[in-house]
Amino acid sequence: MFDDPAREPLLRVEGLKMHFPIYRGVFRRRAGEVRAVDDLSFEITAGETLGLVGESGCGKSTTGRAILRLYEPTAGSIRLEGREIATLEGGALRAIRPEMQMIFQDPQASLNPRMTVGSIIAEPLDEHGRLSRSARRARVMALMDAVGLNRSFVNRYPHEFSGGQRQRIGIARALALNPKFIVCDEPIAALDVSIQAQVVNLLEDLQDRLGLTYLFISHDLSMVRHIADRVAVMYLGRLAEIGPTQALFARPLHPYTEALISAVPSPDPDAEAGRKRIILKGDVPSPAKPPAGCVFHTRCPKVFDRCRKEVPQLLDKGDGRRVACHLHDDSVVHVREDVAEPGAAI
Repeated sequence: MFDDPAREPLLRVEGLKMHFPIYRGVFRRRAGEVRAVDDLSFEITAGETLGLVGESGCGKSTTGRAILRLYEPTAGSIRLEGREIATLEGGALRAIRPEMQMIFQDPQASLNPRMTVGSIIAEPLDEHGRLSRSARRARVMALMDAVGLNRSFVNRYPHEFSGGQRQRIGIARALALNPKFIVCDEPIAALDVSIQAQVVNLLEDLQDRLGLTYLFISHDLSMVRHIADRVAVMYLGRLAEIGPTQALFARPLHPYTEALISAVPSPDPDAEAGRKRIILKGDVPSPAKPPAGCVFHTRCPKVFDRCRKEVPQLLDKGDGRRVACHLHDDSVVHVREDVAEPGAAI
């Protein structure tokens, strides 16, 4: 399943499920569940950036939070440097938290408005470290330097900063404990376009200098193409496709990936004029009642009968590429409905 089984990745996720129960009625009886993440498997090697993309509501942010154990996973394995963390509790979980941190989507909502910048950045050091006051202040100043914040801002409050500056504060806080792995949960989505490139360049620079590993969650495929080494595409809680960035953008294997990439504008006027959009019909099904078989079959332009009955497995197509689509299962002969002859067996 994994690209290099002989080499243990920094993070390995297998069969991850995150289901939220639905309760109804006066007696709050369980009436179902929302399958936000449903049997997800992937790995990230040290120093790599894995981009996680998909439509809103597909389970990207839930995946990141479950990996960091901000949510209790329903099932599955999460291994950080070979250590199982999906079942850790109490002190054992607290001990491993410095190694994995998160940069949140909305920098204004993720910063305490009643704390100064210095206190916000120092909070992880207070919780997990045992530094003296002078050492803690020196560390805060070094972190502000690293993310491009003026040291004179240390006693200011979050409302005194722009969105880009607030995100830099969040990045500095995430770096405070020297983590190995960082989940970037749409870190540029709430920022002006002019500021987005600055923040992404900062993340890349920090990765080069500190050897960081990122799970970069975003719906901006253009930015993911720039920053990610590999890309994983999610749809309705499941992995549709994963592979090296350039190969995936040049030749997407899954029909859903094709549709996503077709919507990305090109800076080249000639290429933009010839770009053919793939418009998906229908709405995204509810994760509380996902369709049988392939979850994408209700909107797929290349659907055939097997898609409605059988859940596709993540197939290894070589060169680090994997896809969950019956169209690429070489062991089975199929006839697509969009090219079937009249009267042909489907």
